[in-house]
Amino acid sequence: MQSSLKIVFHGENAANFRTGIESLLHHTHQIVSVSQALLQAGETEHFETADVLVGVQLSRDMPRPHKLQLLQAPAAGTDGIDRACLPPQALLANCFGHENAIAEYVMAALLARHVPLQAADQALRQGEWRFFAGSPGALRTELGSQTLGLMGFGHIAKTLAQRAKAFGMRVVVANRSPVHSPDVDQSFKLADLPAFMAACDAVVVTLPLTDTTRGLVDAKALACMHPDALILNVGRGAVIDEHALFEALQQKSIGGAIIDTWYQYPNAEKPQCAPSQFDFASLSNVLMTPHMSGWTEGTVQRRKQSIAENINRLCAGQGLLNVLT
Repeated sequence: MQSSLKIVFHGENAANFRTGIESLLHHTHQIVSVSQALLQAGETEHFETADVLVGVQLSRDMPRPHKLQLLQAPAAGTDGIDRACLPPQALLANCFGHENAIAEYVMAALLARHVPLQAADQALRQGEWRFFAGSPGALRTELGSQTLGLMGFGHIAKTLAQRAKAFGMRVVVANRSPVHSPDVDQSFKLADLPAFMAACDAVVVTLPLTDTTRGLVDAKALACMHPDALILNVGRGAVIDEHALFEALQQKSIGGAIIDTWYQYPNAEKPQCAPSQFDFASLSNVLMTPHMSGWTEGTVQRRKQSIAENINRLCAGQGLLNVLT
């Protein structure tokens, strides 16, 4: 058991979870915040002597945290962490808590395709009763008549399946291992991606980025979609082949895309940037958002609780949650 630790919050992302963390910890610890680049006086030493690091990045060109017992990612994704750089005694853990927020984002985006509230509002302000009940051509489609495809079946997809069922949707899943859930109507293996894509009115990518998922949704997979089907990415951008997606949308061989996770992101050297090398912004069949789907007050609070729980468990010599092997 260990009652006092040096806990270092590394970078801007981790800083979001720093405020108020003391109230969730069982012991008094030394808690330090350092910048992403570690350029300020004393920051490198704090990083190297941390017992616990909270952050999303560790690479070969960074200082080595030789005392580290736990690298706690304050998010689900750990693709910015090179595990080979962890000292032998250190554990890597992540946390979730974003599934409710992302499920609401996906359902809101899908509902907007069937319930055009903004278009109706803008038309009526101009005296145009475009969607008036009984008018020719005013009939809308219903979300409940659609088949939702979930690529992956982790925290996000399980929550999405529950929400989709509440709307009466048919739910199908493509996953590495078989899925048995009362919320799933049909399960495909990832090897059966063409059949899965063809079965869906909307496909939601929830997979993390790994060597096996990078570019998994390629031109062949996209070509299997219905010409009016949607694809939504709330997992990682590069799971969908960037060029193939742009071409499919540009040629309108699929109905559209809702993209929240991208291929290029801002950084300290480039605080503003386009989200892709291709001009997605020029396409009318794309809804673009800046990786915001899981970012809510509720997500931050739930992740704070997860971070604190693992630190408390570490102090008590108990097994940690969400350890990645």
